Amino acid sequence: MRLVQQLSMIGATVGAGLMAGLFAAFAYAVMPALRGADDRTFVDAMQRINVTIVNGWFLLLFLGTPLLAALAAILAGHGANRPALPWLIAGLVLNLITVGVTIAVNVPLNDALAAAGASDLHAARQRFEATWVAWNVVRALAGTAGFGALCWALVVAGRSTSWHQAVTGGG
Repeated sequence: MRLVQQLSMIGATVGAGLMAGLFAAFAYAVMPALRGADDRTFVDAMQRINVTIVNGWFLLLFLGTPLLAALAAILAGHGANRPALPWLIAGLVLNLITVGVTIAVNVPLNDALAAAGASDLHAARQRFEATWVAWNVVRALAGTAGFGALCWALVVAGRSTSWHQAVTGGG
């Protein structure tokens, strides 16, 4: 059971880092690059991104990260890594915020942009861009903080004798 706990902590941490990086990359690179594009280019690019990103790898990380964090927290609550539990819970909550923001704000905006088709591109962009960008920053910050919390959970767990013994084979 200890191995499952360790693997769930590591998996949640790696997943959180990858998701935080994705959201951050949109905040500091993708959206600023598209800001200067004309309406047709902006809408077309975002429509293409929104279709392409919904794939197995994204969904595995997006949904799997909070599931692994929850599993790690449950196991830590009943095991030797109890000192890491507050950090695991913080990481879980922060990653759930990214999921919640995505589902409640970003996906509906993506859907509305997709429904706009090629009609009034300027109006579609105006309804989409500022709100999507602002909430993406929220999920980038929450995701990054969640990644940091899970990293610290690994540090705290690493300080426990049982974790060290399990990793090193008892030495």
